[in-house]
Amino acid sequence: MTHSNADPEVQSRLELAVSAARAAGAITLNWFRQSTLDVERKGDGSPVTAADRASETLLREQISVRFPDDAILGEEFGEKPGTSPYRWVLDPIDGTKSFIAGVPLYTTLVAVMKDDQPLIGVIYSPATDEIVYAATGGQTWFAIGDSAPVEARVSSTERLAEATFVTTEVGKYSRLGKQSVRDVYNHLEKSCRLSRTWGDAYGFLLVATGRADVMVDLFISLWDAAALKPVIDGAGGHYSDWRGEPSVHTGNAVATNRHLAGTVLGLTREA
Repeated sequence: MTHSNADPEVQSRLELAVSAARAAGAITLNWFRQSTLDVERKGDGSPVTAADRASETLLREQISVRFPDDAILGEEFGEKPGTSPYRWVLDPIDGTKSFIAGVPLYTTLVAVMKDDQPLIGVIYSPATDEIVYAATGGQTWFAIGDSAPVEARVSSTERLAEATFVTTEVGKYSRLGKQSVRDVYNHLEKSCRLSRTWGDAYGFLLVATGRADVMVDLFISLWDAAALKPVIDGAGGHYSDWRGEPSVHTGNAVATNRHLAGTVLGLTREA
């Protein structure tokens, strides 16, 4: 594994985050595109499967063995308090709707926060066997399968007319009932060279590796967002919320390269 953080506390957690994300993601493939997959609905109406629960269980077990004093927050099993400054934030299957439909653009997300700020981020795509990972202040690394990791870099695209714009779900832009929010999507869809719903965390992976230029997500939880910022920042990109704040706590996210950040945030700030 490649990394550049000299702090052994961070380095050891980064190594576990990468290996655990791979192992937990691999578990999901036991249910992926299988007729035996059962789907339940949580209280908020969102879907959950045995794959979500098995994946998060493995993550929690591995973290608790190596770092028993660290706190853990996961989408499926809530909060486990800790006594150290570190808190793991887990989303075993980000993009459960894609997973259920047999679409390979879902991911396993593992993040570590310190003092409530993102420190480590891992995005692993089990079905395509792609991984990006970073620690804050360091480089983002990208690997496919067993290949050696290479430095991940955002694109150098300078104009929306040349850009690929990805998002999670077009209907979300109408959910708030504000025409100005819908106008953001309309403007980006019209202005960019290509617009696709290759969304959820996979869209952020695409931005970090220079294959997409703009990713916008209107509704995300902390377990969706915590892993994203270190990855985008370490790849030379710009991560913020809709108002331009570099926060993972506000429930929405924008990721671009540095050239396009001002243009895109000029749209979202006014919505």
